Amino acid sequence: MTITVTVSYPNTPGSKFDMDYYLATHLELVGKCWGDKLISARAIKGIATPNPDTPPPYQVVAILEVESVEVLKDVLEAHGAAIMGDIPNFTDVEPVIQISENLG
Repeated sequence: MTITVTVSYPNTPGSKFDMDYYLATHLELVGKCWGDKLISARAIKGIATPNPDTPPPYQVVAILEVESVEVLKDVLEAHGAAIMGDIPNFTDVEPVIQISENLG
């Protein structure tokens, strides 16, 4: 089974998020670092919730798929510091990272 990594950036009131930098620079860095280990990647932007008075809980969620936890560990060991170190260049919120097993 493949593994999906979600990196969710909370929609904290007053926080900054430079979408242009994130899309053009950060995601390119992730792609370059993960290389052919990255099966798929996409980013989604929170725009609403079912309640029109409640903002989305996350500004952006990155969805990354790799072959296994072992592959993920190798990639993070080699490039995790560079990728995490780039986060302050586009946001001041702490991302919520989840590693999930794909079930179907």
